[in-house]
Amino acid sequence: MTEALLEVKGLKKHFPIQGGVISRTVGYVYAVDGVTFDVRKGETLGLVGESGCGKTTVGRCVLRLLEPTTGEVLFENRDILTLNDKQMRKLRANMQIVFQDPYASLNPRWTIKNIVGEPLLVNKIARGEELRSRVLELLKRVGLSEDHMSRFAHEFSGGQRQRIGIARALALNPKFIVLDEPTSSLDVSVQAQTLNIIRNLQHDLGLTYLFISHNLSVIKHMSDRIAVMYLGKIVELAPKQELFKRQLHPYTQALFQAIPIPDPEIQRKRVILKGDVPSPVNPPKGCRFHPRCPIAIEECSTV
Repeated sequence: MTEALLEVKGLKKHFPIQGGVISRTVGYVYAVDGVTFDVRKGETLGLVGESGCGKTTVGRCVLRLLEPTTGEVLFENRDILTLNDKQMRKLRANMQIVFQDPYASLNPRWTIKNIVGEPLLVNKIARGEELRSRVLELLKRVGLSEDHMSRFAHEFSGGQRQRIGIARALALNPKFIVLDEPTSSLDVSVQAQTLNIIRNLQHDLGLTYLFISHNLSVIKHMSDRIAVMYLGKIVELAPKQELFKRQLHPYTQALFQAIPIPDPEIQRKRVILKGDVPSPVNPPKGCRFHPRCPIAIEECSTV
């Protein structure tokens, strides 16, 4: 078995809720509440779940874009939560992110050359003509050309903007990239192109991905293993083939039964979940899913 590049142990992120005249803390949003998983070198771990379950918060905590409340994040056996700012800055070259919204993640005042070249300038890796040639090489890797270097972000389509975001993430030759729903805002045909670029880059550069999405078809296409999240916790984690063949957790079963089958003749029995997703401010005790679970027993409310 390939050794883990990233290990996450007991990760929690609780956002304080301020209230009253003096803005004191009156409660917490339990966005991520005790998540444990690992990502092996060269693999893609898919993180799937419905909107608001904490997927993006996990991705950002893993990179320390958000400071976790508690837990451990081991990158190459080194706990990054114990590092100071200077140590963290050096490590960031190895850990990058592609954001969900390609419209908001690019500076509208900068040319594409400045956007993609900024990591190289900040880390004093290249400047001048060398910087230009490095930026051009990165743009060509994602299917863009020299003509695009002097343009601004608003002159590109959504798919092209996401490619620019991918090129920027690649600038420092990272080992690990968090892909936060990189195709959710794109047309289906453009999604396919972007996903193929991401897979080819992984093959060519030996990258390791944490791929966050709510689209199970995309997760199936991209992932080696899949972790299913519900209300701040991982409820099931398994290799892709095993999970698509047989789901163990009732939430995972309901999630997979919602995948449309492209054949009107096929009828299948679906599990329709009752009620709404509980609030992360006051999550249920025991198993988070028990208020909506069709097979819940009394023990589920405590364990």
